[in-house]
Amino acid sequence: MDMVAAMRLRAVDADDLRVVSALLQDAIIPIADIAYLPDDQLFVMMASRFQWEGPAPDGGPTPDEGGEGATRIQCAVRFTGVTSVRRRGIDLRRRGHFLSLLALEAAAGAVLLRLSGGADIRLEGAGIECRIADQGEAWPAARRPEHDLD
Repeated sequence: MDMVAAMRLRAVDADDLRVVSALLQDAIIPIADIAYLPDDQLFVMMASRFQWEGPAPDGGPTPDEGGEGATRIQCAVRFTGVTSVRRRGIDLRRRGHFLSLLALEAAAGAVLLRLSGGADIRLEGAGIECRIADQGEAWPAARRPEHDLD
């Protein structure tokens, strides 16, 4: 299997956040791996990130067109400058459950984490910065995420 270089990025504005959002699309996040540290204005999580940027398939220009060798990798996600966190449709006491991240969205004074099932997490603060860093080795993905385009 071809190996993909570990991803490390920083997002400081809406354009940057769109790139990070695309890389984190379909990430699986254990509720147990989410933490908000209000004294440090820090929101962190570990995500099993689908590597959309993986090696290109034979005969195809991009890996997201159905090529073989799809992989996932653990990714540390850190938001700094977070002064409050709100959630909808999530019970954080259900530590054994998992969330599926659909997108990150910039909003006035906030970053929204859009999750499957209509749930979301709203991080509030002025000048929120996001950093992602892959951790460890990638592993074969059980399946490629698919989305109904309707």
